[in-house]
Amino acid sequence: MTKNKLVALGLAGLMTLFTGTASADGHALRVGVEGAYPPFSWKEADGTLKGFDIDFALEVCKRLKKECVLVEQEWDGMIPALLARKFDTIIASMSITEERKKKVDFTVKYYNTPAKLVAKKGSGFAGTADGLKGKRLGVQRATTHQCSAEKLYPGAEIVLYATQEEVFQDLAAGRLDAQLSDSLQAYEGFLSQDAGKGFDFLGQDIDDVECQGVGAGFAVRKEDSALRDALSKTILAIRADGTYKSMNDKYFAVDIYGN
Repeated sequence: MTKNKLVALGLAGLMTLFTGTASADGHALRVGVEGAYPPFSWKEADGTLKGFDIDFALEVCKRLKKECVLVEQEWDGMIPALLARKFDTIIASMSITEERKKKVDFTVKYYNTPAKLVAKKGSGFAGTADGLKGKRLGVQRATTHQCSAEKLYPGAEIVLYATQEEVFQDLAAGRLDAQLSDSLQAYEGFLSQDAGKGFDFLGQDIDDVECQGVGAGFAVRKEDSALRDALSKTILAIRADGTYKSMNDKYFAVDIYGN
Protein backbone atom coordinates (compact mmCIF):
# COMPACT_ATOMS: atom_id res chain seq x y z
CA MET A 1 0.00 0.00 0.00
CA THR A 2 1.40 3.42 -0.93
CA LYS A 3 2.11 6.18 1.53
CA ASN A 4 -0.57 8.36 -0.09
CA LYS A 5 -3.15 5.63 0.37
CA LEU A 6 -2.19 5.29 4.03
CA VAL A 7 -2.56 9.04 4.55
CA ALA A 8 -5.94 9.00 2.82
CA LEU A 9 -7.14 6.17 5.03
CA GLY A 10 -5.92 8.01 8.11
CA LEU A 11 -7.80 11.14 7.11
CA ALA A 12 -10.90 9.09 6.44
CA GLY A 13 -10.65 7.66 9.95
CA LEU A 14 -10.45 11.15 11.42
CA MET A 15 -13.48 12.23 9.42
CA THR A 16 -15.40 9.25 10.77
CA LEU A 17 -14.64 10.40 14.32
CA PHE A 18 -15.47 14.07 13.87
CA THR A 19 -18.53 13.73 11.68
CA GLY A 20 -19.95 11.07 13.98
CA THR A 21 -20.58 8.36 11.41
CA ALA A 22 -19.68 5.54 13.78
CA SER A 23 -22.70 3.43 14.73
CA ALA A 24 -24.10 2.89 18.22
CA ASP A 25 -23.81 -0.82 17.43
CA GLY A 26 -20.03 -0.47 16.97
CA HIS A 27 -17.22 0.78 19.15
CA ALA A 28 -18.53 4.35 19.60
CA LEU A 29 -21.59 6.00 21.04
CA ARG A 30 -22.30 9.42 19.54
CA VAL A 31 -23.89 11.67 22.15
CA GLY A 32 -25.67 14.93 21.33
CA VAL A 33 -24.83 17.61 23.91
CA GLU A 34 -25.53 21.34 24.09
CA GLY A 35 -22.47 22.78 25.83
CA ALA A 36 -24.35 25.97 26.77
CA TYR A 37 -26.39 25.03 29.84
CA PRO A 38 -24.23 25.31 32.98
CA PRO A 39 -23.92 23.56 35.39
CA PHE A 40 -25.24 20.68 33.27
CA SER A 41 -23.01 21.43 30.29
CA TRP A 42 -20.66 24.21 29.25
CA LYS A 43 -17.48 24.76 27.28
CA GLU A 44 -14.18 25.83 28.80
CA ALA A 45 -11.95 28.44 27.09
CA ASP A 46 -9.90 25.64 25.54
CA GLY A 47 -13.02 24.02 24.08
CA THR A 48 -13.30 21.25 26.67
CA LEU A 49 -16.87 20.27 27.51
CA LYS A 50 -17.73 20.13 31.23
CA GLY A 51 -20.77 19.62 33.43
CA PHE A 52 -23.10 17.08 34.99
CA ASP A 53 -24.53 15.94 31.66
CA ILE A 54 -21.04 15.54 30.24
CA ASP A 55 -19.87 13.49 33.24
CA PHE A 56 -22.97 11.34 32.95
CA ALA A 57 -22.40 10.73 29.25
CA LEU A 58 -18.79 9.70 29.84
CA GLU A 59 -19.75 7.35 32.67
CA VAL A 60 -22.44 5.70 30.55
CA CYS A 61 -20.03 5.18 27.66
CA LYS A 62 -17.46 3.68 30.01
CA ARG A 63 -19.95 1.18 31.40
CA LEU A 64 -21.16 0.25 27.93
CA LYS A 65 -17.51 -0.15 26.87
CA LYS A 66 -17.90 2.31 24.03
CA GLU A 67 -15.86 5.27 22.86
CA CYS A 68 -17.77 8.44 23.76
CA VAL A 69 -18.06 10.90 20.85
CA LEU A 70 -19.59 14.14 22.11
CA VAL A 71 -21.37 16.00 19.31
CA GLU A 72 -22.28 19.62 20.04
CA GLN A 73 -25.68 20.72 18.81
CA GLU A 74 -27.74 23.88 19.30
CA TRP A 75 -30.75 23.14 21.46
CA ASP A 76 -33.57 23.81 19.01
CA GLY A 77 -32.02 21.41 16.50
CA MET A 78 -31.46 18.53 18.93
CA ILE A 79 -34.32 16.21 17.98
CA PRO A 80 -34.04 16.86 14.21
CA ALA A 81 -30.32 16.08 14.40
CA LEU A 82 -31.01 12.83 16.29
CA LEU A 83 -33.57 11.79 13.68
CA ALA A 84 -31.06 12.68 10.94
CA ARG A 85 -28.62 10.25 12.60
CA LYS A 86 -26.07 12.93 13.49
CA PHE A 87 -25.76 11.15 16.84
CA ASP A 88 -27.23 8.11 18.62
CA THR A 89 -28.64 9.62 21.81
CA ILE A 90 -29.23 13.02 23.38
CA ILE A 91 -27.85 13.65 26.88
CA ALA A 92 -28.74 17.29 27.34
CA SER A 93 -31.21 17.76 30.21
CA MET A 94 -34.10 16.99 27.86
CA SER A 95 -37.42 16.65 29.70
CA ILE A 96 -39.54 13.58 29.01
CA THR A 97 -42.81 14.96 27.65
CA GLU A 98 -45.71 13.41 25.75
CA GLU A 99 -45.17 15.85 22.89
CA ARG A 100 -41.53 14.81 22.43
CA LYS A 101 -42.45 11.13 22.76
CA LYS A 102 -44.39 11.47 19.53
CA LYS A 103 -41.03 11.79 17.76
CA VAL A 104 -38.46 9.99 19.95
CA ASP A 105 -38.19 7.47 22.78
CA PHE A 106 -36.74 8.16 26.22
CA THR A 107 -34.85 6.23 28.85
CA VAL A 108 -35.84 6.34 32.48
CA LYS A 109 -35.18 9.75 34.06
CA TYR A 110 -31.73 10.65 35.34
CA TYR A 111 -32.86 13.73 37.24
CA ASN A 112 -36.01 15.76 37.93
CA THR A 113 -36.02 19.36 39.17
CA PRO A 114 -38.86 21.92 39.00
CA ALA A 115 -39.08 25.06 36.89
CA LYS A 116 -39.31 28.53 38.48
CA LEU A 117 -39.50 32.19 37.57
CA VAL A 118 -36.67 34.60 38.40
CA ALA A 119 -37.01 38.39 38.68
CA LYS A 120 -35.40 41.32 40.46
CA LYS A 121 -35.93 41.42 44.21
CA GLY A 122 -38.79 43.74 45.02
CA SER A 123 -39.95 43.70 41.42
CA GLY A 124 -43.45 44.68 42.51
CA PHE A 125 -45.33 42.05 40.53
CA ALA A 126 -46.44 38.50 41.32
CA GLY A 127 -45.41 35.34 39.52
CA THR A 128 -48.93 34.84 38.20
CA ALA A 129 -50.72 35.28 34.87
CA ASP A 130 -52.03 38.67 36.04
CA GLY A 131 -48.72 39.69 37.56
CA LEU A 132 -46.80 39.00 34.35
CA LYS A 133 -49.33 40.62 32.03
CA GLY A 134 -47.45 43.07 29.82
CA LYS A 135 -44.07 41.99 31.26
CA ARG A 136 -41.13 40.79 29.13
CA LEU A 137 -40.59 37.13 30.03
CA GLY A 138 -37.46 35.45 28.68
CA VAL A 139 -37.20 31.73 27.93
CA GLN A 140 -34.96 29.47 25.89
CA ARG A 141 -36.52 28.60 22.55
CA ALA A 142 -37.97 25.12 21.89
CA THR A 143 -37.88 24.13 25.58
CA THR A 144 -40.51 22.95 28.02
CA HIS A 145 -40.22 26.42 29.55
CA GLN A 146 -41.41 28.05 26.34
CA CYS A 147 -44.38 25.70 26.46
CA SER A 148 -45.20 26.65 30.07
CA ALA A 149 -44.63 30.36 29.51
CA GLU A 150 -47.04 30.48 26.58
CA LYS A 151 -49.60 28.35 28.42
CA LEU A 152 -49.48 29.91 31.90
CA TYR A 153 -48.67 33.58 31.13
CA PRO A 154 -50.64 34.41 27.95
CA GLY A 155 -50.57 38.14 28.67
CA ALA A 156 -46.78 38.33 28.93
CA GLU A 157 -44.48 39.31 26.09
CA ILE A 158 -42.55 36.08 25.57
CA VAL A 159 -38.97 36.73 24.40
CA LEU A 160 -37.19 33.69 22.94
CA TYR A 161 -33.45 32.98 23.03
CA ALA A 162 -31.18 30.38 21.48
CA THR A 163 -29.40 29.61 24.78
CA GLN A 164 -30.21 29.91 28.48
CA GLU A 165 -27.04 31.95 28.99
CA GLU A 166 -28.48 34.63 26.70
CA VAL A 167 -31.67 34.70 28.79
CA PHE A 168 -29.66 35.35 31.95
CA GLN A 169 -27.54 38.02 30.24
CA ASP A 170 -30.60 40.02 29.16
CA LEU A 171 -32.27 39.60 32.56
CA ALA A 172 -29.16 40.98 34.28
CA ALA A 173 -28.98 43.83 31.76
CA GLY A 174 -32.57 44.86 32.49
CA ARG A 175 -33.92 43.93 29.06
CA LEU A 176 -36.29 41.39 30.66
CA ASP A 177 -38.67 41.66 33.61
CA ALA A 178 -38.46 37.95 34.44
CA GLN A 179 -37.30 34.61 33.10
CA LEU A 180 -38.52 31.01 33.37
CA SER A 181 -36.13 28.06 33.50
CA ASP A 182 -35.14 25.00 35.49
CA SER A 183 -34.86 26.12 39.12
CA LEU A 184 -31.54 24.39 39.78
CA GLN A 185 -30.02 25.74 36.59
CA ALA A 186 -31.29 29.23 37.50
CA TYR A 187 -29.71 29.02 40.95
CA GLU A 188 -26.37 27.49 39.95
CA GLY A 189 -26.00 29.34 36.64
CA PHE A 190 -27.32 32.76 37.66
CA LEU A 191 -28.55 33.49 41.20
CA SER A 192 -25.38 32.18 42.85
CA GLN A 193 -23.18 34.18 40.44
CA ASP A 194 -22.22 37.86 40.60
CA ALA A 195 -24.58 38.67 37.72
CA GLY A 196 -27.50 37.30 39.72
CA LYS A 197 -27.07 39.52 42.77
CA GLY A 198 -30.24 41.49 43.34
CA PHE A 199 -32.42 38.77 41.77
CA ASP A 200 -34.45 35.97 43.34
CA PHE A 201 -37.03 33.32 42.58
CA LEU A 202 -40.52 34.64 41.95
CA GLY A 203 -43.48 32.56 43.08
CA GLN A 204 -43.67 28.83 43.60
CA ASP A 205 -42.43 25.81 41.65
CA ILE A 206 -44.15 25.48 38.28
CA ASP A 207 -46.45 22.46 38.50
CA ASP A 208 -47.10 21.79 34.80
CA VAL A 209 -46.56 18.14 33.89
CA GLU A 210 -48.11 18.64 30.45
CA CYS A 211 -45.27 20.97 29.45
CA GLN A 212 -42.51 20.16 31.95
CA GLY A 213 -42.78 16.39 31.76
CA VAL A 214 -41.64 13.86 34.34
CA GLY A 215 -37.90 14.46 34.55
CA ALA A 216 -34.96 14.53 32.16
CA GLY A 217 -33.99 11.42 30.21
CA PHE A 218 -31.78 10.37 27.31
CA ALA A 219 -33.57 10.56 23.96
CA VAL A 220 -33.11 7.91 21.25
CA ARG A 221 -34.74 7.15 17.92
CA LYS A 222 -37.88 5.02 18.23
CA GLU A 223 -36.32 2.12 16.35
CA ASP A 224 -33.36 1.97 18.77
CA SER A 225 -35.19 0.19 21.59
CA ALA A 226 -32.18 -2.00 22.44
CA LEU A 227 -30.03 1.09 22.95
CA ARG A 228 -32.81 2.73 25.00
CA ASP A 229 -33.03 -0.28 27.30
CA ALA A 230 -29.25 -0.54 27.68
CA LEU A 231 -29.05 3.15 28.57
CA SER A 232 -31.91 2.86 31.09
CA LYS A 233 -30.26 -0.13 32.74
CA THR A 234 -27.00 1.82 32.98
CA ILE A 235 -28.70 4.89 34.50
CA LEU A 236 -30.30 2.75 37.20
CA ALA A 237 -26.97 1.03 37.93
CA ILE A 238 -25.21 4.39 38.28
CA ARG A 239 -27.93 5.51 40.68
CA ALA A 240 -27.81 2.27 42.71
CA ASP A 241 -24.07 1.86 43.27
CA GLY A 242 -23.30 5.34 44.64
CA THR A 243 -21.67 6.76 41.51
CA TYR A 244 -24.67 9.03 40.97
CA LYS A 245 -24.21 10.62 44.39
CA SER A 246 -20.55 11.37 43.65
CA MET A 247 -21.41 13.05 40.35
CA ASN A 248 -24.37 14.88 41.90
CA ASP A 249 -22.34 16.20 44.85
CA LYS A 250 -19.63 17.51 42.52
CA TYR A 251 -22.10 20.08 41.16
CA PHE A 252 -25.06 20.35 43.53
CA ALA A 253 -25.80 20.72 47.24
CA VAL A 254 -29.05 18.75 46.94
CA ASP A 255 -30.02 15.41 45.38
CA ILE A 256 -31.40 16.33 41.96
CA TYR A 257 -32.85 12.89 41.18
CA GLY A 258 -36.26 13.93 42.54
CA ASN A 259 -39.26 11.77 43.34
